[in-house]
Amino acid sequence: MSETILELRGVSKRFPLRGFASFGKSVHAMDDVGFALARGESLALVGESGSGKTTTASVIAGLHEPTSGTIFLGGVPARPPRSRAESLARKKKVQMIFQDPFGSLNPTHTIRSILDRPFLIHGLARRGPELERKLEACLEQVGLSPAAEYLRRFPHELSGGQRQRVNIARTFAAEPEIVLADEPTSMLDVSIRMGVMNMMLDLKEARGVSYLYITHDLAGARYMCSRLAVMYAGMIMEIGPTEAVISKASHPYVRLLKAASPAPEAGAAREKIGSSGEIPSLIDPPAGCRFHTRCPYAKSECSASVPALRDLGGGHLVRCVLY
Repeated sequence: MSETILELRGVSKRFPLRGFASFGKSVHAMDDVGFALARGESLALVGESGSGKTTTASVIAGLHEPTSGTIFLGGVPARPPRSRAESLARKKKVQMIFQDPFGSLNPTHTIRSILDRPFLIHGLARRGPELERKLEACLEQVGLSPAAEYLRRFPHELSGGQRQRVNIARTFAAEPEIVLADEPTSMLDVSIRMGVMNMMLDLKEARGVSYLYITHDLAGARYMCSRLAVMYAGMIMEIGPTEAVISKASHPYVRLLKAASPAPEAGAAREKIGSSGEIPSLIDPPAGCRFHTRCPYAKSECSASVPALRDLGGGHLVRCVLY
């Protein structure tokens, strides 16, 4: 069996609200989230805005500590770092690609200054010819050539696609084992998204890294990842092999997402699913299944308790009483 490099067991994250009127209340950003990621595997995390995808990545990266549950990195429980060495070790192992290609780069630094920090901080190269060779190789690997020309530029002198390539180069400069890609192509022109996605797949094969790929786009998730997990209101509703989850969508929410995705080849024959009701508040989430307030198939038992993830076979799990 493939080595499990990342595992979440019952991880929850709540953000306490501030203010007298909100005393004792919190936002349920993640509730009982669990999944595993094998070395070299790619898992897509899909869901609408506010479903908890980015919070999940932030908790894995150590930007936030979980309220409950355990995160395992390489089979070892991840704990708050007690020293700078422990902090650097976790940051080196887990790196992020952020959504905004401009906001994630320091506008006052040159590309050279931005890229040399991972090498120097993690002791991967010394200043001089060795660092120069690695900087140039890093940029050429993401399609920015001649590298020497880009190294002396500032972020505002690059296009959006070029800036995101610099972000990806910086991520891989640290030689991570896990890459958390948070909507890495959503702010890029449609014409260059495919090039960036293919480049990320090439880097994955060359470096043997594992991807947690966060996206709204089912088509992009299908192209990039072998497995897919769908989140709604802080909980995973369905998870399994990408083709199984998309072609045999079981949870009503996943079927709703699939019906809302562009599919010109389906034409008028595509499934139509109605949905009413409001998206639940994560400050006071509904009892039972989080989706039952909008689900066209809701039963009385859906509001009684949270359904367990049920195995449909082949690693395909769904959180729904219909199965």
